[in-house]
Amino acid sequence: MIENLERLELLLRCPTTGKPLVRTEAGYETAGDSPLVYPVLDGKPVLVDFATSVLSPDVLHSSAASSPIERPKLEFGRSLFKRMLSPEKKSTRENIAKLLEGLPPQRSSSVLVIGGGTIGQGTDALYDCPMARVIALDIYQTANTHLIADAHHIPLCDDAVDAVVIQAVLEHVIDPQAVVDEIWRVLRPGGMVYAETPFLQHVHEGPYDFMRFTESGHRYLFRKFALVGSGVSGGPGTQLLWSIDYFFKSLFRSRRIGKIFKMAFSWLQWLDPLIRSDYGSDAASGTFFLGRKSNRTISPREIVEFYRGAQVAGG
Repeated sequence: MIENLERLELLLRCPTTGKPLVRTEAGYETAGDSPLVYPVLDGKPVLVDFATSVLSPDVLHSSAASSPIERPKLEFGRSLFKRMLSPEKKSTRENIAKLLEGLPPQRSSSVLVIGGGTIGQGTDALYDCPMARVIALDIYQTANTHLIADAHHIPLCDDAVDAVVIQAVLEHVIDPQAVVDEIWRVLRPGGMVYAETPFLQHVHEGPYDFMRFTESGHRYLFRKFALVGSGVSGGPGTQLLWSIDYFFKSLFRSRRIGKIFKMAFSWLQWLDPLIRSDYGSDAASGTFFLGRKSNRTISPREIVEFYRGAQVAGG
């Protein structure tokens, strides 16, 4: 279920000062003699502190907040082709189900989806759940987007939401720790977070691709959260497909040829379930983390002990 904008307005805060925002004819403003004013595009608040963001106000407004990366709408044939090369992951469906089960049972719950301009693979249950009110935040607008904002400064008040989903986003932010700290801030006590982030994937989305994480590194990123689950999101077979695609794309300077070879070896991803989890962790395409907001932070020593891979004594 999609969140109501009027109810969402009660949660909005200035991304620069953290002060409450009031809807006016000019957009959304802070109170005071010198108010900060944030515009509205296509009915959606643009709540960005441009002084600290990679986003440019001129580009954002001239493009009407369209995506800086081309995201073509896939027709049926191309969509089927994409699903063959990148099928929905079982782990995503299972973890979204666990997240929904962990929401307060006695009332409807607000779920912030960072990178919600598109509906992520395996997350349909979140949008279909009548007790989950989805708030979609992204740096560009689509029919799904509620807030046009930079996740380094989430424009919501403290303890605003019951859960956060951030799928394939943290590799595209300049400061992942700042984003995770913001997630912790806007979550209510005991609120849940679900994240999927690449480990061994090649550069995608060009100039907007910055970071990668091992499973241990991903866990430490969420060190202020209690662990519910952590593991592989796309195993070594999926990772090998990325290498095949990019190798032949580089060799022939052709994206199409890369995809042809990726299709020819697409069966490799179906071997992932046969790989033991510890070996999978060391060679994963990506990892996931499911956790709850906590008042305890795990230590550097604990993250060394957390290691889930096969490179241990006798491994």
